[in-house]
Amino acid sequence: MTQTLTVTEEGKDCRLDAFLSGQLEGLSRSYIQKVLKGGGVTVNGKTEKSSYRLVPGDQVAIDVPEPEELQIAAEPMDLDILYEDSDIILINKPKGMVVHPAAGHYSGTLVNGLMAHCRDDLSGINGVLRPGIVHRIDMDTTGVLIACKNDTAHRSIAEQLKVHSITRKYYAIVHGVIKEEEGTVDAPIGRHPTDRKKMCINQKNGKEAVTHYRVLKRFERYTYVECQLETGRTHQIRVHMASIHHPLLGDAVYGPAKCPVPGLQGQTLHAGVLGIIHPRTGAYMEFSAPLPEYFAELLRKLK
Repeated sequence: MTQTLTVTEEGKDCRLDAFLSGQLEGLSRSYIQKVLKGGGVTVNGKTEKSSYRLVPGDQVAIDVPEPEELQIAAEPMDLDILYEDSDIILINKPKGMVVHPAAGHYSGTLVNGLMAHCRDDLSGINGVLRPGIVHRIDMDTTGVLIACKNDTAHRSIAEQLKVHSITRKYYAIVHGVIKEEEGTVDAPIGRHPTDRKKMCINQKNGKEAVTHYRVLKRFERYTYVECQLETGRTHQIRVHMASIHHPLLGDAVYGPAKCPVPGLQGQTLHAGVLGIIHPRTGAYMEFSAPLPEYFAELLRKLK
C-alpha cells in the first residue's frame, strides 16, 4: 500500500531517508534506503535520492508492505496478578518485559503470558498482536497495567482513558534538585521529526499532554517525585521531565547517554497507582504496586 506524508516546518531541510525513518514506525532506516534505491519513494511525484533535502509542503509517497498476519503463542509465565475478575485483570509488570509483540519481541511479552493465563478470554478490539491491551507502559517501566477480558470492558476502560478520568500515579527519580514542591508540565507531545524512536514537545503537530508532579524527597543530585497523568501520551513523563531539565535517572533516550549508576538498565519509572471505574459494577477501584526492589534499593543508597 502507498502511504503519503506531508512535510511540515519541522521537516524543513531534513534528509529524505531520515524523515521517513522518523515518520514510519516499524520500518528500519536500512529498509527505507532499499525502497528509495528501488524507486519506491517519490517526492511531489518524482523519485529522489536518500540525501534529498525536504521543504515544507513536499508530498512524500512510499510503498509500504502489507503487514503479515502473525500467530502469537501462549506462553505460561509467573505473572504478578494484583486483581482479576471476569472482566479485567491487573498485572504488576516487571522491568524488562515488553507489553505486546512487536518487531524484535514476538515472545516473552505480557500478551504471551496473558494468552496462556486467560486463554480465549481477552478482548479483540486491538487486534491479534494486542489482545486485551488497552494501554501500555514502556519495557523498562514497572508497575500496574490493566488488560480487558471482553470488548465491553475494553470500550469502557478506553473511554475512561480518552476522557482522562483514570487515576494514574507514577514514581520516578530525576536528575537535579527540583526547587518547587510541585508543578505542572502542559506541553503537547508528538513524534520526533527525524528520530522514529523518540517523542518530543511538538507545539504544532503534537497532542495535548499534561503531567502534574510533586517532590517526595530531595537528594544531593537527584529528586524523587510522584507524577500524575492527565493524559497518556507515549513517553509522556520521560519527555515532560526532560523538557524542564530534570530527565529520569537511567533514561539514555531523553537524558544523559551514560548512566551515572553502574548496572542500572533503563529509566527509573514505576506505575504505582491505577484507579478506574469498574466496567460492570460502576464502582471506583484503585490498585497499587509496591516499588520494585531495584528502585527501593536505589532510594536507600541515595539517602
